[in-house]
This record gives sequence, C-alpha cells and structure tokens, in this order.
Amino acid sequence: SAPQFASYLGLIPTQHQSGSSINKKPHLSKLGPPRVRAKLYMAAIVASGCNPDVKALYQRLLERGKCPMAALGASMRKLAQICFGVIKNQTPYQPQITV
Repeated sequence: SAPQFASYLGLIPTQHQSGSSINKKPHLSKLGPPRVRAKLYMAAIVASGCNPDVKALYQRLLERGKCPMAALGASMRKLAQICFGVIKNQTPYQPQITV
C-alpha cells in the first residue's frame, strides 16, 4: 500500500521518547534507501512550486504553522504516494486540484 511504501522509504514521522525525558520534535525516520530519499527531496522542492497538489499541501502546512522542512517532508511523502498510485494503477498522473 502507499503508506507502507512511504514507510519503507523512511518518510514517516517518528517521535523520540525515553522515560521521563522531554519529548523531542518528530522527525523523518530515515530508515530506507538514502539515495531514493535524496531524489525525492529534490523533487519535492520543485513540486512544492509547480505541482498543484503538492503545492497546495505545502502551502496549507505552512499556513498552519509548520516549519518549511516539516512541510517539505510531507511533500516528499505525497510524491511517494503519487508515484505508488501511478505504478499500481498503470495510469498517467492526473492532478486532483485544477490550476
């Protein structure tokens, strides 16, 4: 499934918690192939300005107060889910949001 694919790539947020210590901010798990994640990072930077679906997600997260890197991580996950859907359904990508 798409969430499992994103998890395999290390694009899921994880929380660090240990006993009574202060919780740290969530960060990407970074458990998967780093080369693929690096390619998705660059693609997410471009898509956050060009792709209507990813751009809308990125802007929405920034408006809700998320930091730019957290919004970019969510954009990477969105791109991974789009790629999974295109491969699974064998159909070209159709943006859900019209420009």
